[in-house]
Amino acid sequence: MMSEPPNNVLRILDANLNRAREALRVMEEFARFVLDDAILTADIKQTRHDLAAAIPAAIDTDAIRRREIEADVGREIGTASEYVRADARDVAIAAGKRLSEALRVIEEYGKTIDPAFAACVEQIRYRGYGLERRLSITASAKDRFGRVRLYVLITESLCRRDWFETAQATIDGGADCLQLREKNLTDRELLHRAKRLAAVCRERGVLFLVNDRPDIAALANADGVHLGQDDLSVAAARRILPASAIVGVSTHTIEQVHEAIAQAPDYIAVGPMFPSSTKLQDHIAGPQTLAAARSLTGLPLAAIGGIDATNAAEVLSAAPCALCVSSAVLAHPDPRAVCRQLADARVRAAASVA
Repeated sequence: MMSEPPNNVLRILDANLNRAREALRVMEEFARFVLDDAILTADIKQTRHDLAAAIPAAIDTDAIRRREIEADVGREIGTASEYVRADARDVAIAAGKRLSEALRVIEEYGKTIDPAFAACVEQIRYRGYGLERRLSITASAKDRFGRVRLYVLITESLCRRDWFETAQATIDGGADCLQLREKNLTDRELLHRAKRLAAVCRERGVLFLVNDRPDIAALANADGVHLGQDDLSVAAARRILPASAIVGVSTHTIEQVHEAIAQAPDYIAVGPMFPSSTKLQDHIAGPQTLAAARSLTGLPLAAIGGIDATNAAEVLSAAPCALCVSSAVLAHPDPRAVCRQLADARVRAAASVA
């Protein structure tokens, strides 16, 4: 049962309802115009509307009528840090913090007039925490993995030359992310190889990920892990890895893309783009699935499966993404040259768009 709120409580609720709605709008605009993330934008917008719907009409109407802007003693109180933001990401993250603070105030003072209203605001507050997290992860992922252009999977059985020499040659050719993908090694040997690759990648300024195994990635001091559909969840992998680690997820259908987005990884791999001898698939996702994924999320994408210099432009025309390759590079006598060809294909694709 809602009780009649005193004037001072109404003023507190009014100020913080305004603060919360403003914060959600700032976050929504960042998701929409900076991250280009349709799902995150929609989720923030829905939360903003749900907050509005949760406010009893009497509270909202009375609060506006009793608003005393000139008499507000906090109006002129501020701090220097309030006016300093390094970039748009800082603006959005600050809004996320402001949202949680405002919702907590609304919840606590709301308890004095309507427990049901306070309980509803509590649920929205927890949703706000999740939105802030997703916004932060997506922004950080675009800064880190979003810069990857050529992503090479290293598997010894596919290498024409020594696996480690091949890995070094791909870096020489322009690969800016390597993944160690070995399914049949002992844990001891897998860790040994992961440490070797981690060291050379760190020295050369290249990202290094381990396939499937967040434990090995953590022990090898890798930059992160790549997870398949049958591997650990993103949340489970993050509990094993350092907070700064990159976690990627493989997807093959648009339904799996939706599921991956909900897990908030650092990037989503989509494939196969074309039939591939490396990993036989009954279903070919194709560039159209990559394009559909880009329409849903601002998270970085990696296209994988059957990609080479002859079809790279078709992939890149579907969506900006990292090109993820394996046998096309590893099985070639000159992996460095093939990587250079893929880099040239990127340049041509970009020029054709321009």
